[in-house]
Amino acid sequence: MTNNLTLKTFTVNFIEENCYVLSDATREAVIVDCGAFFPEEQAAIRQYVEEQQLDVRHLLCTHGHFDHVFGVQFIHDTYGILPEMCVDEVDTYRHSGEQMRQFLHRDLPLSLPEPGTTFTEGDVITFGTHTLRIIATPGHTPGGVCFYCPEAGILLSGDSLFRREIGRCDLPGGSEPTLVKALKDKIVNALPADTTVYSGHGPATTVGEERQENYYLQ
Repeated sequence: MTNNLTLKTFTVNFIEENCYVLSDATREAVIVDCGAFFPEEQAAIRQYVEEQQLDVRHLLCTHGHFDHVFGVQFIHDTYGILPEMCVDEVDTYRHSGEQMRQFLHRDLPLSLPEPGTTFTEGDVITFGTHTLRIIATPGHTPGGVCFYCPEAGILLSGDSLFRREIGRCDLPGGSEPTLVKALKDKIVNALPADTTVYSGHGPATTVGEERQENYYLQ
């Protein structure tokens, strides 16, 4: 919990993707990057929401890769909400099944509802007493974004930024120069050093640590 914001992490599926549930004292909540693939993972998220008596208002996607959207249909079926993503990411989302087969060389169940609301850089998503500001960080995918909550001092970076690493840029639509520039200009040289960064995979970090220790962002 930070500044009355509760952040719960669920590490899910065989690629160990981080799904986040954010809520505050109002019990309004958002779910970010629901990659829950296995029934027990989906049940754990449902149980947490029920136990905390949360009102899930938004299902947000930092980007549309398969490991981040395995659970989108489950969330839609359970809470009646559609995934929200950058307008530039809709094509990646719609083709995530093809990308999964290319990446895994397997055909796994992946059912996707149509995207709901789309957003662009500078848009703001509200829930409870908190806001999430959209920061466009293309380069891992064409429409990848980060969600910044100034009230709580946290950034949800998806696969754009990891602890002392950046997202891979060799997948369709990727561009390392584009990603590095976005991260430098909008994240590491723009946000407070004590901002906690919650990534799509792996441990949390801070903007200050990445400013000092991330080879790609020097």
